[in-house]
Amino acid sequence: MKLNTPRWWYRREPDHARVTRLLLRPLGAIWATATARRLARTTPVDVGVPVISVGNLTVGGSGKTPVARELLRLLRDAGIEAHALSRGYGGRLRGPVQVDPARHDAAEVGDEPLMLAGEAPAWIARDRVAGARAAVAAGGRALVLDDGHQNPALRKTVSLVVVDGETREDEWPFGDGAVFPAGPMREPIATGLGRADAVIVLLPTDLDTPGPELLALFAHKPVFLARLAPDAPPPAGPLVGFAGIAKPWKVERSLLAAGADLKDFAPFPDHAGFSERDLAFLADRAALFGARLVTTEKDWVRLPPAWRARVEAWPVRARFDDPAGLLALIRDAVQS
Repeated sequence: MKLNTPRWWYRREPDHARVTRLLLRPLGAIWATATARRLARTTPVDVGVPVISVGNLTVGGSGKTPVARELLRLLRDAGIEAHALSRGYGGRLRGPVQVDPARHDAAEVGDEPLMLAGEAPAWIARDRVAGARAAVAAGGRALVLDDGHQNPALRKTVSLVVVDGETREDEWPFGDGAVFPAGPMREPIATGLGRADAVIVLLPTDLDTPGPELLALFAHKPVFLARLAPDAPPPAGPLVGFAGIAKPWKVERSLLAAGADLKDFAPFPDHAGFSERDLAFLADRAALFGARLVTTEKDWVRLPPAWRARVEAWPVRARFDDPAGLLALIRDAVQS
């Protein structure tokens, strides 16, 4: 059973969950040690083309998939035939298989690969090396590795770490820095940043700049700002929203910031599979308010086909402040 992301993970100050934090810290130490050993013991494979890893330091909620999607667009516009490569989390196919949105659904390949496949050829493979070789054989001249920062299987040309740029009151993208399950970190901050070539700070729709305290963490790394921008205004009229992502409360904030007439909002666990019971509940809430249902593009692709006509997708995109600078960093790394 999937659980909602604990909000207390992102609190820096002691709170009602401080006892839980303390009890879980030994498990976090075990997790961090296992990750470090796996990274140290694996010899990465060179598949003969540049591999650009887009990852994060937390277990979710940084916005790496929108960033990977925008990077694929930038590379395509620069004349580079880039393919996306993902593990296909949430899908049952092991791969390697090229994702076909007309043939595959989220239950087969996962929701994120379906989104990436709308921008460029996308592959899923539990074995990243086999997936990379399949993509190269199919004409990929560069690979964008989605969620690859803690996966050492492939030799990476550029490692980009995406960080949630949202800081509010005592909320912090890394919480108090504790490693899962005591906090949101996949590994200690300094360890993960040490392997990164650059940091991408992704700002929500209603924030103009990241906090200076956050930027200070990345003082010795190139930092690129990106912003989540809606493709269109939210649907008009009363709405009931829902989202099954790592930080569903960010979707609620973004809808309100964009001017949506949001009557209610229901959070679900990350990558949630929506049951008929869930959808009936949402339909009842919408009927109560005389509203339409709205969700993220990522959640929409996981809906049963019969429900997609009853739910509005609200797509957002990541847009870089300095796309030319990011492409120059990638080109320099490829040529070095």
